[in-house]
Amino acid sequence: MSTPTLKQNTLRSGSRIWGIGAYRPEIIVSNDDVCQWIDSSDEWIQQRTGIITRHRAPREISVVDMAVGAGAEAIKSAGIDASQIGAVLVSTVTHMYATPSAAALIADKLGANPAPAFDISAACAGYCYGIAQADALVRAGTAEYVLVIGVEKLSDVIDNHERTISFLLGDGAGAVVVGPSDEPGIGPTVWGADGSKWDTIGMTHSLMDVRDFSEQAMKGDGVALAAADEAHSTLWPTLRQDGQTVFRWAVWEMAKMAKKALEVAGITAADLGAFVPHQANMRIIDELAKQLKLPEHVVIARDIADAGNTSAASIPLATHRLLQENPELSGKLSLQIGFGAGLVFGAQVVRLP
Repeated sequence: MSTPTLKQNTLRSGSRIWGIGAYRPEIIVSNDDVCQWIDSSDEWIQQRTGIITRHRAPREISVVDMAVGAGAEAIKSAGIDASQIGAVLVSTVTHMYATPSAAALIADKLGANPAPAFDISAACAGYCYGIAQADALVRAGTAEYVLVIGVEKLSDVIDNHERTISFLLGDGAGAVVVGPSDEPGIGPTVWGADGSKWDTIGMTHSLMDVRDFSEQAMKGDGVALAAADEAHSTLWPTLRQDGQTVFRWAVWEMAKMAKKALEVAGITAADLGAFVPHQANMRIIDELAKQLKLPEHVVIARDIADAGNTSAASIPLATHRLLQENPELSGKLSLQIGFGAGLVFGAQVVRLP
C-alpha cells in the first residue's frame, strides 16, 4: 500500500507590516512626581536616563484595554477587517492572569475570533519575538494577517520607593498588522537569550512567596507579619534590576546583535531610514547609534523622553510616534532591536508601513 502524499500550505515569498496603532494612557507622571517617592531630582533622572515624563494607566485600565485600543488602530491602519486576522500574538509580562491568555480575550474583543491567540513572555524583546513569529506564520501560509501587540502595565509591578528601575517605567501598548507582500518587508531575525544572567532584571518574589505569606497571615503567624511590615511590603512581586550590569550588556552585546541584523538582511546602516531600539535609556540609545555609525539621515527614535521604558510596548510605540512626526519614513527600512529581562534579545530590519 502506497504512502499518501501529505499536503502543505503554499509558501509566500514575503511579508511586511501593513498597519500600526498605539495606546498611551492619559495620566502623565513627571520626574518631580517620581521624586516624591525616591531621593532624586528631575535633573539627575534626565541626565542618567533621558526621561522627562512617563505615562501610567489608572487602576481600572488593564493590559487588555490598552491592547484593544492599539490593536483596533493597527487593523484600521492596515485597511483590513478584524475577521481577516489569522493569529493574535501579545507580548506582555504584566497580564495579571497566568491563564487564560491576554491574547485570547483581546482577539475576542477586537472581533478576530476564532483566530488562534497566545501570549509571549520575553519582556523588552517580546515585540521583536512577535514580529519574528508573525513573519514565519505569514510566509508559511499558516495565517494571512497576524496582529502583533506589545503591551505593558508596569505600574502594577513597581515599588515606587525603590531606585533601580521604578522611575524608568511607564505603561502603554503598540500594535502592528503583519501580512503578505510580493517583496520581503521583514528581514531575518537575530534573537536569543542569556539565561546565565537570569536574575539581572526580575521580580523580588514569586507567586509562591505570596501564597505562603497569605497562608501564614490567615493563620495569624505574627513572625511572618512582623517581617513583612519591617520590609514595608506584603510580598507583592515588584521589579528590580542590576543597572550597571544591564547597561554594559545592552551597550556592548546589543551593538553586535544590531550589526548582525543588518548583515543578515543584506543591507548597511546607510540603507536605513530609521533606527528604533528598545526605549530603555537614552544613553544606551546614543551609544548604540554611535557604535552602529549611523549616517545623519537615519532618524533615531527617542520616545523614551516622554513615554519612559514600556518594555514590550516600547518599539511599536516609538515607531508609531516616529511615523506621526516623520510621515516621509513610510516605506523606508528601520532597524529595531529589543533587549531585557531574561536576558533576552531580538533584532530585525523591517519596512515601515
